Amino acid sequence: MSSPHAARDSSRTNVAIIGMGTVGAGVARLLIDHGDRTARHAGKTIWLSKAVVRDLNKPRGIDLPAGVLTDSIDEVLNDPEIDVVVQLIGGLSPARETMLRAMEAGKDIVTANKALLAEHGGELFTRARELGRSIAFEAAVAGGVPIVANISQCLSANQILSMEGILNGTSNFIVSQMDEKGAGYEQTVKLAQELGYAEADPAMDVDGTDAAQKLAILSHLAFGATVDWRDIPRSGIDRLDPVDLQYASQLGYRIKLLAAARMIDGELELSVAPTLVRKGTPMAEVRDAYNAIRVVGDAVGPVFYHGLGAGQMPTASAVVADIIDTAVGRTPITFQTLEYFSKDRPARTVQRDVAKLRGRYYLRLHVSNHPGTLAKIASVLAEHNISIASVIQHEECSDEAVAAGKTSDEKFVPLVIMTHEASEGAASEATQAIAALKSVDGRAVRMPVRT
Repeated sequence: MSSPHAARDSSRTNVAIIGMGTVGAGVARLLIDHGDRTARHAGKTIWLSKAVVRDLNKPRGIDLPAGVLTDSIDEVLNDPEIDVVVQLIGGLSPARETMLRAMEAGKDIVTANKALLAEHGGELFTRARELGRSIAFEAAVAGGVPIVANISQCLSANQILSMEGILNGTSNFIVSQMDEKGAGYEQTVKLAQELGYAEADPAMDVDGTDAAQKLAILSHLAFGATVDWRDIPRSGIDRLDPVDLQYASQLGYRIKLLAAARMIDGELELSVAPTLVRKGTPMAEVRDAYNAIRVVGDAVGPVFYHGLGAGQMPTASAVVADIIDTAVGRTPITFQTLEYFSKDRPARTVQRDVAKLRGRYYLRLHVSNHPGTLAKIASVLAEHNISIASVIQHEECSDEAVAAGKTSDEKFVPLVIMTHEASEGAASEATQAIAALKSVDGRAVRMPVRT
């Protein structure tokens, strides 16, 4: 079978962008303003031929050459000279249909749409292989951090043993502000929206959905796993109480929305949750809208990647790198050998039962300040084979008690317990049993701990 690029002009790669939002404008700026740079790396001219938009009159902060802007996708699909389509439409539809039509029209694809890949990746990647096309998607995970290329290419001599990371810059910015500035959740979300880090509806960022979708994609690459992102146990930062940030700090930890994948006995443990990470470790020091991923391979050992995970130019940087790789032929080669979303390659791993996940836990309660209360709680933990590592209990007139609406008359006090390692199933059952005790008032807060 001949290369899909064999009959194309070797001196120039013509590119079309579909979707000229923030990232699309950044991609156009790099292609237009830095053509000499892209040509140097590609060994040929990367030429922006078309940019498809819905509203031709909308300002985009960039002056495009005459004839580039269009509201007709057919001008791209019917032009045999256009080699690469940069698909930057968000959501699932019409993004899915647009990508299929572009591939069927003979175009290779570059995309930043992680939700589309997480939902319809199997169909899209199988169809691309059938058509002899390729899909590049570095910008779909962690923005400007080159994690896709590193896992699929640079670390290909390794069996990946584990990955964990901060994959959502919006959540990390919110938590960092709450932790360092003492700001409230709603106030910080508003600030993130004003700065452009959060959408008008930030639900997918703050409830863990975005991180779960990215983790599903990385798990395909690293472990050959077929994972529906909905099956990944996940919780977000939308219910994070500032008092937990204070207690975590007292214990020597920071709280991060951590996405984690580990291979245990041939099964894959996956989770997304606010997690206590020990201060002084690289992951704990990741601030603001930055992303970070720690990968452990059996040959290379631990490797740490850190950078801006969102924003116009970091994401555009990843998109243009994919365009260059596609233009020079690297993407078509690696795509055909990539163990990702292929119906002909069965998954090598299965997802581990959530109840079997093991780790340490942080548990915060409001308890009656009466003799025997701690003993009752310790007894419940013991019944579930969970041992206590440490305890923090302040007097009932503490700032934390007042902030939680508890007065000295009510005689309820905050109690924080750090456990030794236990299974998720046992920890969940024990938490429910403890919350049902008459001496415990309100919601029991439980979070995993990374040491």
